[in-house]
Amino acid sequence: QLQLVESGGGLVQPGTSLRLSCVASGSTLDYNYSVAWFRQAPGKEREGVACIASSGGAPKWADSVKGRFTISRDKAKNTVYLQMDSLGSEDTATYFCAARDGTSCHLIPIGYNFWGQGTQVTVSS
Repeated sequence: QLQLVESGGGLVQPGTSLRLSCVASGSTLDYNYSVAWFRQAPGKEREGVACIASSGGAPKWADSVKGRFTISRDKAKNTVYLQMDSLGSEDTATYFCAARDGTSCHLIPIGYNFWGQGTQVTVSS
């Protein structure tokens, strides 16, 4: 059974950067699973941020983070990262990584079988 654990969240000032990690155990992420990052702010729906497909190809991004966030895999560490630059208060949320056993990825929560517990990101001066 695939398990996901996120880390790297914290309290940062506007304009700074954070890198979130999603470490997988129980199975190999690469080739088998497509992975996405979602976020949810209080009182708001869960929003897809970025995803990367197991089949390769260009990642997908939410318009709100395009050009600021980067998603990547480290095969050796069985980890997916979300590099977040130029953070603003609108990026404050709990961030979740999720995986689905399919070759394509998408930015809606439906279809993702495995979820981490989330890591809090707060952007405030």
